[in-house]
Amino acid sequence: MTNEWCGWRDATERALYGADDGFYTRPGGPGPAGHFRTSVHVSPLYAGAVAALLRRVDGALGHPEELALVDVGAGRGELLTGVLAALPDEVADRLRPYAVERAARPGGLDPRIDWLGELPAPGSVTGLLFANEWLDNVPVDVVETDGDGVARRVLVRADGTERLGEPVDGADAEWLRRWWSSQPAPSAASTAPTPTARTALSPLSPGLRAEIGRPRDEAWARAVRTLRAGLAVAADYAHARQDRPLFGTLTGFRDGREVRPVPDGSCDITAHVALDACAGPSAELLTQREALHALGVDGRRPPLSLASTDPAAYIRALGTAGAAAELTDPAGLGGFGWLVEPVGGECAGLLKP
Repeated sequence: MTNEWCGWRDATERALYGADDGFYTRPGGPGPAGHFRTSVHVSPLYAGAVAALLRRVDGALGHPEELALVDVGAGRGELLTGVLAALPDEVADRLRPYAVERAARPGGLDPRIDWLGELPAPGSVTGLLFANEWLDNVPVDVVETDGDGVARRVLVRADGTERLGEPVDGADAEWLRRWWSSQPAPSAASTAPTPTARTALSPLSPGLRAEIGRPRDEAWARAVRTLRAGLAVAADYAHARQDRPLFGTLTGFRDGREVRPVPDGSCDITAHVALDACAGPSAELLTQREALHALGVDGRRPPLSLASTDPAAYIRALGTAGAAAELTDPAGLGGFGWLVEPVGGECAGLLKP
């Protein structure tokens, strides 16, 4: 790592994905599971829910000869492994599972899984694309308002030291005005002039921060385009336009704990996702709680009578209920956003209660 000043987007790209020393790409690294716990790692229930959604997609598409499951930001392949275990043979035999991950393929992974360093070609697959906590690791620039209320790009060095750079303008200022400002969002036909850095964030108190989510919008659009037909889902830490955080959400994680974000390759660097900005015109936004409930996952305790008739089954059911409760807790993982975007009309409404 060098210690020159640059924007957070460039610094994060090097820190997370550098060829030899990136947090995620470092040879022999433990992957995400070694540092934090995602829904995938909480319980097999999550992979089971994705398998259930995949079967809905399969049915809506008329059971195609080849059905794809594209796992974007696949970590070490844990989700795909769990889904394959949960599928009936009739579906698994037609499944083409793809893991999209910039780290090297882990040893011992199921040979049926294709390991890709980038997304499949546009329009090349039919099925389900699922991105669990991927977009929050797509690097973004950070801005902060100075003493005059001007939004300036935040520059950072590898040791985490920051200073303010040039005012934000152009497409990034437009994104801030449209998706982060407290002013009403413009219509698609709006003829309002391109915003200046001064009008991009509102109110204009000094020290307000925001993350420019435009690279994530573009990354998600590329991911959706890989589907010829099917459903694309992103599950992530998220916020909506009406309640953007005043000071941004940029942070770091290491060894299971939140830490100061330092772009030297020593920690994960993440920021919550403006999923509403990513969403295409046919997309639906849900909470994870709503989505998992629609897929049959809930945290209801088993009937106490089962403890008397079959104590072992009661203990197993109680453990399952506890895992389901964690996955759907509205104050925790259940509060995650799910962006559900059909490609073609067949897969619309698959998560309706």
